[in-house]
Amino acid sequence: MGYEKEINMASEERIRVLLAKPGLDGHDRGVKVIARALRDAGMEVIYTGLRQTPEQVVAAAVQEDVDAIGLSILSGAHMTLFPRVVELARNEGLEDVIIFGGGIIPDEDIPRLKERGVTEVFTPGARMEDIIEFIRKNAKHDVSAQ
Repeated sequence: MGYEKEINMASEERIRVLLAKPGLDGHDRGVKVIARALRDAGMEVIYTGLRQTPEQVVAAAVQEDVDAIGLSILSGAHMTLFPRVVELARNEGLEDVIIFGGGIIPDEDIPRLKERGVTEVFTPGARMEDIIEFIRKNAKHDVSAQ
């Protein structure tokens, strides 16, 4: 059992998650907490930093060959920026990359974001375990291919 656990941990280290702060939002405490939690869970995390354009986010996702893109926003521009990232990612052939978001997002906007291709939305108070489990269950990463 111990050996199997080691193999699973090594495989999970290969789940690559890009975290980004699109738009003019200058607050990144929350996304840094998420980054730490994902790293502690054995995932590779690439954080692009503040004030990224959707084009920069998708270019980084392509370059880093990620399994998931996580977007964090507090500015209220989620209905513009999140769908734009989804559109650009799909145009780049990233159909299997899950795109999830978080931040200050009104409940009534969540179904609209999902209709536009955002896989999941986490709002303040979401449990880290739920975010980690979501990524593990939905990331395209196929450990058998490696």
